Amino acid sequence: MLDDTDRRILRLYQADPSISSADLAERAGVSSGACWRRLEKMRSTGVINGVQAVIDWRALGYEVEVSLRVVLDKTIPNAFETFSAAARDVPEVLEIQSFLGRVDLRLSLIARDMAHYQKLYRERILTLPHIVDIEALMHVARIQGQGTLPI
Repeated sequence: MLDDTDRRILRLYQADPSISSADLAERAGVSSGACWRRLEKMRSTGVINGVQAVIDWRALGYEVEVSLRVVLDKTIPNAFETFSAAARDVPEVLEIQSFLGRVDLRLSLIARDMAHYQKLYRERILTLPHIVDIEALMHVARIQGQGTLPI
């Protein structure tokens, strides 16, 4: 689906999404028009889903990151959908992942400090519907973050 030129463009774009299209084309060794057409094709086919700003939440005063492993009551119809919809309403929940296995979902959330986390946990998390079991894992360090894809 992707040729070597597409991969080269993706590698460069992934390394610096703010690069101008003219600079991207020059570094990729293609004309500006060809580069633009290839990017548009990759966007339209879903290879590129968008460009996002990565905000350092610590710079905004959030110091605590917690992963919550959640087991839901699977005997309740639509438990996943109901829980996920309610969890999306908690602004501090950054990510919701679903799994196959003993753990059904993982929530990644942030808090300003431990007091804020305890308040969130008691008032917002424990009140989410259909929880059977929940385990909190406090993040200590990020050893490898969102890296680049090996294109």
